[in-house]
Amino acid sequence: MPGFELIGVEERAAVNELFDDGGILYRYGFANERNERYRVLEFERAFAGYMGVEHALAVTSGTAALKVGLRALGVGPGDEVITQAFTFVATVEAIADVGAKPVVVNIDDTLNMDPVQLESAITEGTRAIIPVHMLGVAAEMDAVMEVANRYGVPVLEDTCEGLGALWNGKKLGTHGAASAFSFDFGKVITTGEGGMLTTNDEEIDKLAREYHDHGHENDPSVPRGRDGRRIFGFNYRMNEIQAAIGLAQLEKLDFIVETNRRHYRVLEAGLRDLPGLRFRRIPEACTPLCDALVFELPSEEAAGAFAQRMAEQGIGVKNLPDAMTWHFAGDWDHIFRHFGMSDAELRRVTRSSRERLSRCIAVPIMVKYTPEEVEEIVHTLREIATEVSEPISQR
Repeated sequence: MPGFELIGVEERAAVNELFDDGGILYRYGFANERNERYRVLEFERAFAGYMGVEHALAVTSGTAALKVGLRALGVGPGDEVITQAFTFVATVEAIADVGAKPVVVNIDDTLNMDPVQLESAITEGTRAIIPVHMLGVAAEMDAVMEVANRYGVPVLEDTCEGLGALWNGKKLGTHGAASAFSFDFGKVITTGEGGMLTTNDEEIDKLAREYHDHGHENDPSVPRGRDGRRIFGFNYRMNEIQAAIGLAQLEKLDFIVETNRRHYRVLEAGLRDLPGLRFRRIPEACTPLCDALVFELPSEEAAGAFAQRMAEQGIGVKNLPDAMTWHFAGDWDHIFRHFGMSDAELRRVTRSSRERLSRCIAVPIMVKYTPEEVEEIVHTLREIATEVSEPISQR
């Protein structure tokens, strides 16, 4: 992690080839001018093949993938959508932007959706569930799907941070009705900005394609200017430059994930025996992306001191704790007050998630680390753990 580490000659060659083929940047039309190459379509087919799904729709961002997915599921004003307290703000923004009410449930020790709390949050108005696979680890998908199926509620997986992970040996993001992925510049592969919506449901795919393209039905029997429509839509179309880069990046994904996991194993083994440090629980069925190693410390104060010492030693963190306010729903009163929830109530219902997340550190894992650099990070983190734990134990 992330794909930007490996942007190079392959991506440059792919973009140059696009211009050699006519330089058409729009995904539709211009057949004679583009040498019959449609790179967005190629990217969609390649991504669907990688994931083992029937349909993949390329869009402008992971946020757009979530919104398009919700619209394709028929979610709109008056509906409720359940998601989790630990997620990027885009998940809740997408729910709100289709006019639905976001309902957040707390996380368990996986740092993802607590299935018990999920069931308690379901009402007659629940129209979708969005579990989020945060920092490369799956939510408890068997339990989530059991609840969803029992109540007849479709699941839209937010796999924006989980591309490359597995659940029961199957690609993560293939278990719900649809799944959203992100290719922004910090993701495991990148197109700069961009996203993908995948599904095995033909009608969901058709509705998503129409909505992301101003409602165009894309009837091949008529010119685009005479195309029909059955719904209104918006413009969330990916362009050909993004797709060209995405195709080159997709070729590197297996290498990135394999390298992540190798570095992760060294880091985990080197830190496992430290007292007072508890690793995030990874569900037994999950093979994680391993783009971050997450552990919990005894207190928020200890986590803050640990992160500060990491920064002093030139080691960064990934969302926890540096960007928690953008990844924790309990801080988003600017959204929830529009749905009748007071600031005090929002903080009350998300308190247990805040308490857990405030004690967590996420160490990013970079593809270009050498074995020596990984060992040095282990050594530095062990020293920091000793420095931070001693003052706490003396109280």
